[in-house]
Amino acid sequence: MSKTYFNNRDAANLEKLDKILDEDLPDFCREYFVGISANTTTLTRLNYAYDIRTFFKYLVNKISRFKSKSTKDVTPADIESLSPFEIEAYLSYVEIYKKDGNIVKNGARGKSRKLAAIRSMIKYFEKKQVIRYNPTASVDTPKLRDKEIIRLDCDEIETMLDVVDTGDGLTERQQRYQENTRIRDLAIVSLLLGTGIRVSELVGIDLDDVNFDDLSFVVTRKGGARVILYYSEEVAGYLYDYYTLRTADETLKNEPALFLSLQKRRITTRAVENIIKKYSLVATPLKHITPHKLRSTFGTQLYRNTGDIYVVADVLGHKDVNTTKRHYAAITEDIRRNASTKVTLRGTPNNKDE
Repeated sequence: MSKTYFNNRDAANLEKLDKILDEDLPDFCREYFVGISANTTTLTRLNYAYDIRTFFKYLVNKISRFKSKSTKDVTPADIESLSPFEIEAYLSYVEIYKKDGNIVKNGARGKSRKLAAIRSMIKYFEKKQVIRYNPTASVDTPKLRDKEIIRLDCDEIETMLDVVDTGDGLTERQQRYQENTRIRDLAIVSLLLGTGIRVSELVGIDLDDVNFDDLSFVVTRKGGARVILYYSEEVAGYLYDYYTLRTADETLKNEPALFLSLQKRRITTRAVENIIKKYSLVATPLKHITPHKLRSTFGTQLYRNTGDIYVVADVLGHKDVNTTKRHYAAITEDIRRNASTKVTLRGTPNNKDE
């Protein structure tokens, strides 16, 4: 079952988190990560740990009164002593800084995420009355500009599938690989375009998760919930071709994963991202297409065919319909455009009072 894959992934995340807690963060931080474990994923906690570590490193390296300390020595009282200005100065610092000899840049979205990590930790200890003054309370969250939503148009979807199917436009080296991966790649691209699943959900699918009798499959959503989704007969054709090829290899009978790399192991999210990049550079060279852009494509197509934002949110696994609207701007535009035709200011000539 793909549950094993996700369990292994969570175990790896927790191992990294423990290492950061042991080596870089003060002991009181462990209580925070235990406290939020029931309502967060292991990946969320790991990313929070990275951001909190960056913040503590800034404190001991850039604020003079903390320079005698290491990150392990930071106390709740130290955090309570910070001013809102010092939090804002940190956000200014992370806009562009050096890490391990490399330049790291953060726009408004990155700074907002880093502030959220600090704020979450401080609020936790504020609630526990360990910290009585919250220096982030009066710090404004960086304003996020609406990003342009990039997706494939109908003709671009066909073009991309054609490139995957024929290899036309690929380099000679890519075409040699494509001869061995064409059937698999068609299944991957069609499943992403035809169901809108996340790339992390796709790589977690096992052979046992696919049911061709009712054209359904099981995915593990963010947070670990197992959900049954359905695919069209068109997608089923591509998926069945690959499934047949995949299960014909007796040497792989002990490998549960559906999608495999050329090394005969479960394919990684990075590998899928590279596959989409390779084909999209030929099909739509002016658009930066990622697996998430294929998800946007599906969400927009589904809304335009159903007109139901709640159906789109449910299929995509969004808990809040506002998330669907925010990430699929074309949906909001269509809602507004459709609304403009629903109100009549003056009746048609036949309905006018005599």
